[in-house]
Amino acid sequence: MDFLGLKTLTIIKETLSNIKKSKGIDIDIDKIPIDDPLTYELYCKGDTVATFQFESPGMQKYLKELKPSKFEDLIAMNALYRPGPMDYIPQFIDRKQGREEIKYDIPIMEKYLKDTYGITVYQEQVMLLSRLLANFTRGESDTLRKAMGKKQIAKMMELKDKFLKQGQENGHKEEVLEKIWADWEKFASYAFNKSHATCYSWVSYQTAYLKAHYRAEYMAANLTNNINDITTISEYIEDARKHGIQVLGPDINESDQTFTVNKDGHIRFGLAALKGVGNSAANSIVDERNENGPYTDIFDFVTRVNLRNCNKRCMETLAEGGAFDCFGDIHRAQFFVSNDGKTNFIDKLIAFAVNKQNGPQEQFSIFDMDESVHEAANPEIPECEFWSTYEQVRHEKEIAGFYISGHPLDDYKPIIQNFANVTLAQIDDNDFMAVHHNSGKPFFFVGIVTDVFEGTTKNDKPYGNITFEDYSGSWQWRLYGQRFTDFKNYFELGKRLFIKAALEVKVWRNKEGVEDNHFEIKPLQVYHLEETYEKICSEANLIVSIKDISKELAYILKEQIQAHPGNCKFNLRIVEKGGIFFADFFNFSSKIDPETFIRDLDLPINYKLELK
Repeated sequence: MDFLGLKTLTIIKETLSNIKKSKGIDIDIDKIPIDDPLTYELYCKGDTVATFQFESPGMQKYLKELKPSKFEDLIAMNALYRPGPMDYIPQFIDRKQGREEIKYDIPIMEKYLKDTYGITVYQEQVMLLSRLLANFTRGESDTLRKAMGKKQIAKMMELKDKFLKQGQENGHKEEVLEKIWADWEKFASYAFNKSHATCYSWVSYQTAYLKAHYRAEYMAANLTNNINDITTISEYIEDARKHGIQVLGPDINESDQTFTVNKDGHIRFGLAALKGVGNSAANSIVDERNENGPYTDIFDFVTRVNLRNCNKRCMETLAEGGAFDCFGDIHRAQFFVSNDGKTNFIDKLIAFAVNKQNGPQEQFSIFDMDESVHEAANPEIPECEFWSTYEQVRHEKEIAGFYISGHPLDDYKPIIQNFANVTLAQIDDNDFMAVHHNSGKPFFFVGIVTDVFEGTTKNDKPYGNITFEDYSGSWQWRLYGQRFTDFKNYFELGKRLFIKAALEVKVWRNKEGVEDNHFEIKPLQVYHLEETYEKICSEANLIVSIKDISKELAYILKEQIQAHPGNCKFNLRIVEKGGIFFADFFNFSSKIDPETFIRDLDLPINYKLELK
């Protein structure tokens, strides 16, 4: 037995809790139907981001081609998708789809190979076939499994003689038995047991079932359990948004401790996921709200919450993350305004709340007609400008680890995917210069400016340190003299840029006069991302396989092209094994707006998009 601790089991449990909170439904995950159409539809679309074992892009590609229709298909894919057996996946798919005849070396082998379309996938199949074809005992078949798995050549040769002898006694031809044994020897290098693949596939199926039927609740559980993995979080948020589910920022009147689903079916950020809040403060805030109702305004909040748990740092984090935006009469920047240079509005709120919660209680007589005059006045909310969009998301990243409202580059993913050929993480890698300096070719990258420092050298020449950020990380670029001067107007905080650059070799001499090569990155062209589509995109080529061409696809494409008119020429390229040819399914001029078209493109097939 193989006992594993799987985070996936925690995610399933969390999903069930989310479903209970949002929909009031109790689900027994061990009793879900194994033939659920919606779940198999999810697999067929390759919609498996965040599902156990089936979420990689390669697996998604094969699932779209395979179109699994039964649980055995999932077990087989789980076993095949690994080095070695992966070579058999195209044949497995072709046989499943009827494009290749299913053959058995000996007809009776169908008994154990039918579910895998005549292809040996599991160790158990070898064991069962050795008993069927050559009368191996259970013990001998298990010895065969061990010998093949551990490549015990001497033991395998001994068993081969036995297999050939007893197989012929059962009336099977020697040359056929030799072929079967040769196939098994190749199989030994990747042998996988079905019981293992079955258990993993069942857990995967449970996750896919939950995603298919309760997508928001399932993705919320995944966000909660991957909060420290920024790359994964971004991928999951993108997947949710792609299917119409918003991931909303924290809300003091709606958020729980963890990511949950609100009444509108959208995911709400969990309070405990914010740095500086923590479980104690989150529990205190949620418990008070559940017990005494929603908070009516910021003054009601600070007078009701436990200030020992929700301290100044916690208040700052909640304000930066937008948890108080629901109050409407105050925006984020106002919490941090200081009129005297010492205390900001949060300081005044805390002082006000302490006075209300712990101050002396005055006694009033029945003759006090207006008790409100004895109440401490609410501190005045200071006036100031709203934070810019970039400043807002910058604060969000500081307290959440990622941009809650969306990454500043989200609107430009098509440019990044189709034009940028390096990431900032790659540029920042020590091997980048060594790998690229011999190519002589320019490279392209995208980034948002997050910091700029201007200075002068000892020779009184200007220079600048510009920090860029993209999805992969950040990188600092130092430019001197005229190069900095020529492009400095682009390097402003929050600016999103598309940059063409090249490597340049500089010769430096040290104090001893010894020359050494030094590589610098020089800018060639710099564009604002907002201008990039107009500047560099004049043609879009959608490349699809001829086997995926259908009337349904033609109608979908026609609908999506008509919905995004523009000036960019659109071509449909149909790829066949023997080469590439072009076809025009449409009887109208195919001109699109590439930005919106690519953003909304959703096809039920594998495809590639090229922009020129």
